[in-house]
Amino acid sequence: MNPLAFIVIAVIAVIIAYVVLGLKIVRQHELGLVERFGKYENTLDPGLQLIVPFIDRIRRVDMREIVVDVPPQEVITRDNVVVTVDAVVYYQATDPKKLVYAVQNFVLAATKLAQTNLRNVIGDLDLDDALTSRELINSQLRDILDEATDVWGTKVVRVEIQRIDPPADVTQAMHRQMKAERDRRAIVTEAEGDKRSKILQAEGVKQSRILEAEGQAEAIKQVAEAEKFQKLTVAEGEGQAIERVFHAIHNGDPTDDLIAIKYLEALQGVANGTDTKIFLPMEMSGILGSIGAIGEMFNKDGESQAS
Repeated sequence: MNPLAFIVIAVIAVIIAYVVLGLKIVRQHELGLVERFGKYENTLDPGLQLIVPFIDRIRRVDMREIVVDVPPQEVITRDNVVVTVDAVVYYQATDPKKLVYAVQNFVLAATKLAQTNLRNVIGDLDLDDALTSRELINSQLRDILDEATDVWGTKVVRVEIQRIDPPADVTQAMHRQMKAERDRRAIVTEAEGDKRSKILQAEGVKQSRILEAEGQAEAIKQVAEAEKFQKLTVAEGEGQAIERVFHAIHNGDPTDDLIAIKYLEALQGVANGTDTKIFLPMEMSGILGSIGAIGEMFNKDGESQAS
């Protein structure tokens, strides 16, 4: 073989090997840190990248969220109750350079940091607050961890408290307390219902009596109006009758004899009955004269008949 051809083939093979060894693929969820002779050189974006073989070294950093499970630990609350707390922390890399070079073992460091701050946050709360304020605990712990891990090139996305378990005796006491509270609420609700029922019944009786009284008053009013109308009608009729009699008498020009006769008939009607009556007429002279005239008239009639 020609030495020149051998050299050309060797050079081509070296170039191919160089290119093959220098081509690197960075995946979509990664960033590549290029180290040249152990020193940071630059950051590679996702895609096909070329580095210097045997001189450069690439370190891939996962930019997806990292889930760190904080192991269960015992925490003492402010009212001296020991509870077992379990949490999960979600991190996401923001600066791959800091994440690789600022901390040796990020997962271990984040776990220990979360445990320490979890004890501090829950230690400032009473048991009841710790059990009912999980959102507050998550928010406070996230802010603390986010600030602490910023130097590591990460961001705390969220923190979730999985469970807070009090001791068994405390749990039993809480169950008894909740049962007593439910019983108290049931008694209060029942008493309120009974009270409301009695009030409604009383109001119903009251309204019934009011309506009954109004009905009776309206009936009495209607009866009184009817009697009033009846009396007015009768009085009006009697008045008209008297007026007509009066006009008839005056139009007929009655004599004293007729008046005397009517007067005697009236006296007879007054005298009827068993009671003792004393009748004193006001115009005695006129009446007696009329009676005398009537007597003379009767005497004249008798004499004429005898003759």
